[in-house]
Amino acid sequence: MIRSLNLDKLNQEAHRWSSQDIIDHGIKRFGDRLSFASSFGLEDMVLLHMLKDYSIDIFYIDTGRLPIETYQLIEDAEKRYGNRFRSIHPEPDELSRYVAGYGINGFYQSVEARTACCHVRKVRPLARALDQQHAWFAGLRAEQSSYRSTLAFFEDDGYNRVRINPLKNWRWQDLWDYIDSHQVPFNRLHKQGYPSIGCQPCSRAISPGEDFRSGRWWWEKSRKKECGLHNHRRQEDAPE
Repeated sequence: MIRSLNLDKLNQEAHRWSSQDIIDHGIKRFGDRLSFASSFGLEDMVLLHMLKDYSIDIFYIDTGRLPIETYQLIEDAEKRYGNRFRSIHPEPDELSRYVAGYGINGFYQSVEARTACCHVRKVRPLARALDQQHAWFAGLRAEQSSYRSTLAFFEDDGYNRVRINPLKNWRWQDLWDYIDSHQVPFNRLHKQGYPSIGCQPCSRAISPGEDFRSGRWWWEKSRKKECGLHNHRRQEDAPE
């Protein structure tokens, strides 16, 4: 699908558009071959509210290790928006092999062990969820980290799909202003120093001045705080 698009031209045009314009363009262009992969972070709650009047596939990846606060927010959001979101889970056999090889909390051992866990719990489920889709919305922002600072509004996700980032230029305070203005539900961990929330064992509160994603996999020295869902390059063993 992506080979038929001129992403450079599209991104030049998108710089003149609002976030809602970008959403509208994505929905008009891709129709029912477009999904929203939500983590129910602050960014994704803003997007969820912006998408409330559209009929679109919305799903989340239940890794099995999410904080209880995230599960509570999912329930609150389903009640607020009258929608039962699709839940995607890791394959039991793949998860069993990981635990047998690394242990239940083996992700603390090394970067290799952690990325293997993310691959089983997140990357593979995402690939299955998007297998028939041409595009998907994500709540990525350039401000989140140096790695994400070069984001585009429309970009190649590495699997012949378009990842659309309507909130690319939003600042952290912009999110809170929108949340407060529209009374959007949010994860209460955000008020406890967690700007980025993933799996419970792999997320912590951050200190003033730290990068937004520094609380993710904090035991690792690498500044590239990514699980593999939003890599710019193709995973070698990902499905075609």
